[in-house]
Amino acid sequence: MILVMKWMKTTLLFNKIICTLLLLLTPPLVWSQYLLIPMDESNQQNHLKSYGIAYWTIKNHTSIEWLLNYRGGSFLIPANDAIIRECRVRGVSFEPISAAQAAQIKAEISSPAVNMDVVKLEVVPKIAVYTPPGSQPWDDAVTLAMEYAEIPYDKIYDREILNGKLKDYNWIHLHHEDFTGQYGKFYAAYRNAPWYIRQKNELESLAKDLGFSKVSQLKLAVVLRLKEFVENGGYMFAMCSATDTYDIALAAVGLDICESMFDGDPAEPNYNSKLDFSKTLAFRNFTLSTNPYEYEYSDIDMTNFRRVKQEDDYFGLFEFSAKWDVIPTILTQNHTRVIKGFMGQTTAFNRKLIKPGIVILGENKQLNEVRYLYGIHGKGFFTFYGGHDPEDYQHRVGDKPTELDDHPNSPGYRLILNNILLPAAQKKKQKT
Repeated sequence: MILVMKWMKTTLLFNKIICTLLLLLTPPLVWSQYLLIPMDESNQQNHLKSYGIAYWTIKNHTSIEWLLNYRGGSFLIPANDAIIRECRVRGVSFEPISAAQAAQIKAEISSPAVNMDVVKLEVVPKIAVYTPPGSQPWDDAVTLAMEYAEIPYDKIYDREILNGKLKDYNWIHLHHEDFTGQYGKFYAAYRNAPWYIRQKNELESLAKDLGFSKVSQLKLAVVLRLKEFVENGGYMFAMCSATDTYDIALAAVGLDICESMFDGDPAEPNYNSKLDFSKTLAFRNFTLSTNPYEYEYSDIDMTNFRRVKQEDDYFGLFEFSAKWDVIPTILTQNHTRVIKGFMGQTTAFNRKLIKPGIVILGENKQLNEVRYLYGIHGKGFFTFYGGHDPEDYQHRVGDKPTELDDHPNSPGYRLILNNILLPAAQKKKQKT
C-alpha cells in the first residue's frame, strides 16, 4: 500500500512537471488579449493575405487598429479564437501580446519624436470593380489581389453605373479601360484579331442599347458619373490606361477626338487646341496623339520616353507625416520604400503635366516620372497608380496570369491593398 501511494505521488509530481513545461513552451494565446499582425520584412510570411485578415475582422464587427509606420504598417487586433484560426488557415503570421504590451506599443507610437500614428479601421469597405461582363479575376492586378487576399467585391460596368448603382459603394477601381472610345488604340496591331472585333461590337451594341450613338459618348457619360461619385465622397482608384484616358475624356468634353476607324467619322480638326484642362482631376497641358495607328494616347504617359533596363527599374515612395498626412501615409505603408518598376499601356506620368495640389506618392527621380499619385476632389479622393501588374514587368496580350502564391510579400501589390483598406478608416479620414 505504501509503495502504491509513493508511486501515485511520483506520478502526480511527474504530470505536474510535464504540464508546467507544456504551459511554458506553448504560446500564451489563452492569456493574450491582442494579436499583432507584423508587416515588416522579416516577420510576416504573407503580407498580402494579412489585408484579407484585416478586412475579415472588420466585416465580423471587430474594429482593428492600423499602426502606421510601425513595423511596416502592422495591424493590432483584439484576440479571439476565430481570428487566430483564420490567420493559421490563411498562413498569416501573428504575435500574441498582452494588453500591457499593446498599451506600450501605442504609447511609443504616440510620442511626438516618432513618425507613427494609430488609425482605427471600423467601416467595412463597399467595393466595386469597373470591368466588362465575362472578365476574369486575373484580368487586372486589383481583382487578382482581392481574390488572393479573400476580399469580396462586386463587378459593375457601364449599364450599372448609368443606372445609379454607384450609390451602393464607397470605393471603385478602374484598370485598363479606354475612356476615350478608341478601344485601347489596339487598331494597328489587333484590328483583325477576333477578341478585338468582338470587344468593339459588344461596346457598340451596349452604347446603342443605352441610347448613345458612339462608344466615346457612352464612356464620357460614365466618366462624368464617376466624377460625381468622387465629388460626393467616394474613393476612386485607377491603374494603367484608366488613369490618363479618364482625364483625357474630361478634357475633351464636347469634342470628337476619335478617327473614323473608331467611330465612323473623322475627328474634329485641331482638337488639341480645344481641350479644357479645368475639367480634369490630375493632369493639365497635355497633348493628345493624333495618330490612330500609334499605341499611345498622349504625352501624359512616359512609356515611350523611358530608357531604363528592367533590372534598374525602381521607384521610391515618399515618407509623409503619419500624425498629419494620414491618407498619404496609409497609401504608402510598406516594408520597403523602394518598389520594383513595372510597365503597362500607361506606365508612369509626366511630372510636368501634373496639376498643382496633387500629392506625389511615388516617383523615379532619375527618369523624372511619377508612378503613384493622390488627389482630393470635392468630398472624395482618387489615386492613380501607373502600370498594369506589379509582378509582371511587361504584361502583353495573352500573357499568363500572375500567380500571387509566388509573390505573397510583393511591395507593389501592397500599395494596391493599402487603397482597398482606406475606406475602412473613414471616420479618421473625415477628421483630417
